[in-house]
Amino acid sequence: MSTYDVAVIGSGPGGYVAAIRCAQLGMKTAIIEKYSTLGGTCLNVGCIPSKALLDSSHHYHDAIKHFEEHGIEIPGEVKLNLEKMMERKSSVVSQTCDGVKFLMDKNKIDVYEGLGSFKDKTHINIEKDGETKTIEAKKTIIATGSKPANLPFIELDKERVITSTEALTLKEVPKHMIVIGGGVIGLELGQVYRRLGAEVTVVEFLDRIIPTMDSALSKELQKVLKKQGVKFHLSTKVKSVERNGDEIIIKADDKKDKEIELKGDYCLVSVGRRPYTDGLNADAAGVELDDKGRVKVNDHLQTNVDNIYAIGDVVRGAMLAHKAEEEGTMVAELIAGQKPHIDYNLIPGVVYTWPEVASVGKTEEQLKEEGVKYKEGKFPMRALGRSRASGDIDGLVKILADEKTDEVLGVHMIGARTADLIAEAVTAMEFRASAEDISRMSHAHPTYAEAVKEAALAATENRPLHI
Repeated sequence: MSTYDVAVIGSGPGGYVAAIRCAQLGMKTAIIEKYSTLGGTCLNVGCIPSKALLDSSHHYHDAIKHFEEHGIEIPGEVKLNLEKMMERKSSVVSQTCDGVKFLMDKNKIDVYEGLGSFKDKTHINIEKDGETKTIEAKKTIIATGSKPANLPFIELDKERVITSTEALTLKEVPKHMIVIGGGVIGLELGQVYRRLGAEVTVVEFLDRIIPTMDSALSKELQKVLKKQGVKFHLSTKVKSVERNGDEIIIKADDKKDKEIELKGDYCLVSVGRRPYTDGLNADAAGVELDDKGRVKVNDHLQTNVDNIYAIGDVVRGAMLAHKAEEEGTMVAELIAGQKPHIDYNLIPGVVYTWPEVASVGKTEEQLKEEGVKYKEGKFPMRALGRSRASGDIDGLVKILADEKTDEVLGVHMIGARTADLIAEAVTAMEFRASAEDISRMSHAHPTYAEAVKEAALAATENRPLHI
């Protein structure tokens, strides 16, 4: 039987990063993955393939909508080759997963393919094709991730009533895709297929889309998506989803409790994700789960069993790949005797629609609820020379700062490349910068980042320079 200092169950961004950091710190490490490729949900059926399709569909949309205004004329009709687009997506996924395998080899991490389950607190069974092998681990990190959630009355046939996983491999562009859920995943994939020619309708139970983000971002993104042709039914409760041949019939109650009926050929159920512990046999190790199926952990991500830790989507907090990576690094360093920390308030959230949406820190709604007195500074992207040059004029940057100290408490942005711009806000807030600090930093011209400086000026002295 092979014995390890650390075994990691699950090879998503949290798991493989934890394994790498453990190996870097001198621990003999194994990683266990039930599927034939490494990378977990993010690399295989999540972040990476969805971003590949978002980029490809963006190029297609620009070609048919915007090339002409740039003086680019294409003889003949621009045609979509969905099969080719999907092939490119699969190639990006394959290259990325191969990169993780390279990193495992480079760091001398033993990779086991099969379903990992606890035999007891220090032994893990690995089952594949009816055969089982057992390894011993002094420490174990659970990184089993999440799966798409569903509503109890919806039957997912994975053909016409689908999750995000199936939406990444469709063989045709839907005529009318109905998206249940106005969160990140539903909006990203909804925009992909809207660009490719589908009619898209979003049905959301709450009164706004991306409800966990600042309301200013919700309003702006909905406005932009409406311009692109996406339809919305907010404050709407879905009651039933039925399939009749190739037609999907959805019945729901709107905000006035009036029944509405929607018909489409595909229904994407995007109502969040659930922690995945199926087959883990946590009970055998004595590991406790909470009432939502998440692994219970303390502030050091340690379970109630002292040698077992858990990270990522399977524990409390936002289900984000970069949050899982930070937790994987932290646990590895804790096991090695170091004293790392994570400020969960400074884990950014991003929606990869176009325009992109990004946020870090407290929302205005949270500050009001907590009774914190704050200042607000806003700046519209359309006032930037860079935005006019590229044609990406939608969006804004909003900075919230403490009324007395001027410390930045939250930064919320929507616009071109805000997924990258948010790192400036995270850096500033890690060092507890004031809005004035940001306003006095030189920002290259012309760039989208100038909107951050201008919003900081607006928050500091209400004196943006360019509006």
